[in-house]
Amino acid sequence: MNNVLVVGDGAVAQRLAERMRHHGHEGTLTTLVTDPETSRRRPSSQPGATAPYALDAFGTPCPAPTLIHPTAAVTALDRGQRRVLAHMNGATTAYSYDTLVLAPQARPLIPGIPGLVSAEGDLTEGVVALGTSFPEVRITSDTVVVLGEGALAVETASTLSAQGVDTTLVCASPHPLQARLGDICGAMLSEKLERAGITVLGGRTAVRREPGHLLLEDGTALRAGTLMLCTGAVPDTRLALDAGLNVHNGIVVDDRLRTSDPQVYAIGDCAEYDGHVMAGPRAAWEQAEALAEILTCRAGSYRPRPSALRLRTEAADVLTIGSLTDLRRPGTRLISLTDQFGRRYARLALHDERVVAAVLLGLPRAIATIGLLHRLGQRLPSDRLGLLLDLPPEPTSQGTEENNDPPVCLCNNVSKQTLFQAWRAGSRTVTELAGRTRATTGCGGCSRSVAELCGVWARETRSEVEKAA
Repeated sequence: MNNVLVVGDGAVAQRLAERMRHHGHEGTLTTLVTDPETSRRRPSSQPGATAPYALDAFGTPCPAPTLIHPTAAVTALDRGQRRVLAHMNGATTAYSYDTLVLAPQARPLIPGIPGLVSAEGDLTEGVVALGTSFPEVRITSDTVVVLGEGALAVETASTLSAQGVDTTLVCASPHPLQARLGDICGAMLSEKLERAGITVLGGRTAVRREPGHLLLEDGTALRAGTLMLCTGAVPDTRLALDAGLNVHNGIVVDDRLRTSDPQVYAIGDCAEYDGHVMAGPRAAWEQAEALAEILTCRAGSYRPRPSALRLRTEAADVLTIGSLTDLRRPGTRLISLTDQFGRRYARLALHDERVVAAVLLGLPRAIATIGLLHRLGQRLPSDRLGLLLDLPPEPTSQGTEENNDPPVCLCNNVSKQTLFQAWRAGSRTVTELAGRTRATTGCGGCSRSVAELCGVWARETRSEVEKAA
């Protein structure tokens, strides 16, 4: 297993490459893309060259030999010859492999709204369709309408508004994410988004796209120099289907993330495990880590962590675990907190003192701690109110003290103390801290918290210097 070939467009492919190197893979590792136009890779050398290092999706050096081919568009898999065919520079090139990993991003779903697609089948001017992540898209218009009601729609609207773009979010439900948050928490999220400068139009339906406008069912014509479609995504299984691999909703994998061909693996948005396609950054990150350990003989199987959604937006801190139905599961203990004025909300369902379902908003420290405890399958501390309101902790019922240094970065389990030590050692910016600790390099939801900590520590240092003078 010396020659590993990774086919994928997104950060998960680069994450796998970085973790493979971290775990000691010494053979050749090559990454190809299925669509060069959507790839976000940033190679540090000429395509096809073996560089002293290559940059991963976050600018972090990966040791050689890592070969990155950002312009080689994969066209077919030849499993019999163990090679991948790709079109590059006007010619077809064959890349051999001992182990192949498929990690293409999901393809966006386009709703059947007149005016979105041209007669040739292309998106009309000013329409951008997103799959499962917000890409590096350059917005040139001064007004943007985001259509959708899921996490990606909220994150996209928040990102654009934070950049000073006049942003409107249109969703069919009364509030964005209402299916996961419920009525009360959904309304609080809408209020937070409005306070962040986003116009939220809930319970509205788009009926037509015209140049510069989006028409709603009530006759409203919204100015929309750019229309961002966040209306769902489907796994990209085209290569796998053509190659004869087992495909259901996604590319079917086993508990080692292997497809029906034992030399071919699949992770990320395209993979289906145990009947479920677990799309999204968190699941992709976990699969990349698990496969890196499997391929370097550090783990024997993949065990998915319990499902959870952490909203990655500056406008609001949100965590959901399970579904609203799970909050009403028989045999669970329910804990609720509603602060309408402060726009803080918590609803937890516990079984054996462990969280089985939750909805939290506006409680960043509780979100970080509860998210980690749920992911590790650990019990909550006995002082539930103190946990939710970030009060001084009390001993648990078992007499042991809880961890007083919960992670700031859940994806990479980086605590505040670890960040502070790195800051003291000279990493004084978010980028420098990311390079030293990998905080913010997962879903990115902790970026604002890390930036705020940098500001606090810088002010404290200046104050100490002034007092000493």
